Formats: sequence, C-alpha cells, structure tokens
Amino acid sequence: MWGPGIGLPPRLALSLLAGPARSCVLGSGAATRKDGQARNRRDFSDFYLQPLFDPDFDESPYYAPKGRPEPTRHVACKKLARNLVRNILGFQKPSRQLVLECNPGPGILTEALLKAGTRVIAFESEASHIPHLKDLRNSIGRELQVVHSDFFKMDPRQQEIIKPDMSRVVFQNLGIKALPWSAGVPVKIFGILPNKDERRILWKILFDLYSCESIYRYGRVELNLFVTEKHFQRLIATPKRPDLYHVLSVLWQVACDIKFIQMEPWSSFSVYPENGHLEKSKLPDSLDPMKQNLYFIQMTPRRSLFTENLSPLNYDTFFHMVKHCFGKRSAPIIQHLRSLSTVEPIEILRQVRIRPGWTILKLYPQDFKRLFETIESSEESLFKWVYDNSLEDIMI
Repeated sequence: MWGPGIGLPPRLALSLLAGPARSCVLGSGAATRKDGQARNRRDFSDFYLQPLFDPDFDESPYYAPKGRPEPTRHVACKKLARNLVRNILGFQKPSRQLVLECNPGPGILTEALLKAGTRVIAFESEASHIPHLKDLRNSIGRELQVVHSDFFKMDPRQQEIIKPDMSRVVFQNLGIKALPWSAGVPVKIFGILPNKDERRILWKILFDLYSCESIYRYGRVELNLFVTEKHFQRLIATPKRPDLYHVLSVLWQVACDIKFIQMEPWSSFSVYPENGHLEKSKLPDSLDPMKQNLYFIQMTPRRSLFTENLSPLNYDTFFHMVKHCFGKRSAPIIQHLRSLSTVEPIEILRQVRIRPGWTILKLYPQDFKRLFETIESSEESLFKWVYDNSLEDIMI
C-alpha cells in the first residue's frame, strides 16, 4: 500500500514508516517538545478496521453532508467550461487524465470534460443535482462516477478519535491508484472555494499537503481552483507587497508552483442558495458576497518540496518557524532565530546569505525554506528548536 514515504530520500521513507515521530500541528499554534514526547504521529498505521460500504456507495448517506452552510457557485457559461477544459487538461491526452470535480451542480463543466474524453468523478453535496449528473453518465458515457459528498469536508483534521480517512476509502472504491511523489500528477481537482470557508480550506489543504495525508497520500495532486481576489492576491504575494505578504503566501509558494490562468466575472457562474432555488447571473441582495470576480489558479505540488531536511515528519516545525516570524514582522531575523533555535544564528545566516538585520519583509518564500533546512542540517546541537507555548495563541 502506498505511503507518504514513497518517492522521498531513503532515510526519510524508512523513518516515515517506522512508527513514532514528531507530532503534527493540527491547525493552531506550534507543537511543543512535551507534546512531541507524549503523542505519536497519527494516521500512518494501516492496522485499523475499515467499515464496509454498500457497493452502490454513491448513494450511501455516510458520505452525504448534513447541510449546506452557504450558497454554492457553479460554472454556468458553456464558453467558460470549454476554456476550463483546455486549461485543466493542458497538452496531455484526455483519456489518460482523471479529474475530480467538486460540487458540479448542473454539470455544465462536467459535460464539457466528458465530451473531451476525460474520466470524471463528481463529488456533489446537493442531493437534488445527483439525478441530473447520473443522466449525464447515461447519455454521454460511463466515464462519469457520482459521489454524494462534500469534498471540502472530507478528512477533517480536528478529530479526537482517530477514524479512517474518508478520501482513502472513497478513492479505493473508485479504483484511484497512488503515484510516488517524484512521479506525475495522479488526479486533477477542480473546485470553486466557498466564500465563508475559503481561508479554512486553504489551511486544511496545506496541512494535508505537507503531511502527505488525505488526498496527498496519492501523490502530487493538482488543484485547479477558483478563489476570490483577496485570497488570490495573498497566495501570490511577495515582499514587494508587504500588505498582502502572509504565512499563507510563504507556505503555498514553497509547496506549489502557482499558475494564474484567468479572471472570470461573477456573471459566468450560477448560484444555488440555501432556499433551494437556482439563480443565474442576477443575484438577490442577500447574496451580495457572491457578486465578485473569481480568479482561476492551478497549484501543482513541487517535486522538490521534500528533502532530507524538510519532510512530512518535521513540516510542523517549519510552519511554526514561519508563523513565529510573521508574528512580529518588524523584528530582525536574527532576533527570531535566537528565540526559535539553539543553533548559532550568525553562522546560519551567513550560509544562506541573509543579513542579520533584515526583517521578514526582505525574505522571499524560498528563503524561509533554505533557512529552515540549513538549521535542520546543522550538527551544532542535537535539539535545534525551542518551542514557545505562548505562540500557540498567535492567529494564523
């Protein structure tokens, strides 16, 4: 069975499968040494019992969401759908690609993907759309599979009781096979991030990516997402835009090649409000937050993300370092390092060619990675990092 160690350097691959390791930061604050000694890393064992599912799993209420927290947007323009198909598929043969579509709604993009010859798996959270999507499967071809589920709510990280990953069970049922991290893209995901949960989803995916959990157990899964302008600008921000440069900017740019494809006006989308009536283009005043242009981006995880010194075992420390630095932007980097690490900072900064007096607004995303990896590779001290419990209250 595939594990997150495949495709990594041999030492990391073995350590990932060996058992106890550093615990992960699950969405808030930094890990502490005490926590690391008290808890083992979760979800790397295959020895739990998995529940049995109906063969017709797309009807199983186990996958179905309990309710829609907000209106959902769908592609409503056929011209946009055709353009998206070209951008998602690129220059590869459609028949060799698998696209997982999140909340396709009326299925306009779904139909365009199927006509292009692509295999599509539709995760639809609204039960009323399921019959139409199944009609598409019957009329166009059997390359469409429909799952009644909200993809963005799969594999929640805040679990007091360890449960099987939903993505693992669903993907196995769908026959999706994992690829090593060093190989190509096993699955392409298309989705429109919901307004209210946009930031939370971006953080959740980040944790999954760096820990090689959930969908990233299957390799370098590519994201094709529509996001709001606010989060688009933040994702691509550099020190040249200090007002937008953020922890999210650093972590996403280190992890992925982010490609901007196009901006699309809100009139190109239909909205399915909570009252159950589909509205096209003209939205009621209560849905004003939906009246904004969306930015289509493609985020492909980098083959070079994981190294001997940055891996799914210590990514939580990397997150902690970046969060610490952004907690006080005006402080010089040498001050941050003296708070974070037991390693002599002057020598570390000399190796990465960063001046001690620089603030984080002089550091680009890859500078943070080089800095972290240099500290991790240092032989000066066995324990390289100092954890400050007070940082757990810093807002991401």
